[in-house]
Amino acid sequence: MRWLWTPAWIARHVAMVVLVGSFLGLGWWQISRATAGNNLSWGYAVEWPIFAGFVVYVWWREVRLARRAAQGGTEPPAEQAVEPPPAATAGSRPAVRRPVRVTRVPVDASPGDDATLAAYNDYLSWLNANPGARPGDYPG
Repeated sequence: MRWLWTPAWIARHVAMVVLVGSFLGLGWWQISRATAGNNLSWGYAVEWPIFAGFVVYVWWREVRLARRAAQGGTEPPAEQAVEPPPAATAGSRPAVRRPVRVTRVPVDASPGDDATLAAYNDYLSWLNANPGARPGDYPG
């Protein structure tokens, strides 16, 4: 447990205590405002303790992860252990799949074939040539 008393961990412990105390104090302040008639403060009165709980959860999780790393536990926990598929044996090679190749087919349609597309392109080029014009000013 000596690793919990390094300067970095002491800063984390202090930050956790300050944040939890602040969040609970803000929650109490919102409760006092809510009882004075501010109905919106009821939501905040619930929200601040949730934030405090989240800070405690993150601190607890970091302590657990650091303890596991300090014990040399680089292996995943037993419930998350990944077992090889049953078809794989100790001496067999893993199956290698070939990459999927996608052929690109060029489009044969030329822009002049579609009258609607040509009209739209003319409209866009007119708008580009007349930057201050509105769409309703288009003469076509």
